[in-house]
Amino acid sequence: MKNKTDLKGLSAEALKEQIKTEKAQGQQLRFAHAISPLENPGRLKASRKNVARLLTEESRRKNEQATKSAQ
Repeated sequence: MKNKTDLKGLSAEALKEQIKTEKAQGQQLRFAHAISPLENPGRLKASRKNVARLLTEESRRKNEQATKSAQ
């Protein structure tokens, strides 16, 4: 996953695409884990954290934009 500085460099469209990709990957991991145990179940937790990081960055940008337009 990208670190914080890399997330800030992404465009809004790239960020949304990354969120969509991470959510799909997380869903695939959950399905695979339901059928047979994953070799590394920590990947499920990492996937959720990556989605949360991306959503947080998206939210931060929306709040920043709202603050700028309110001024």
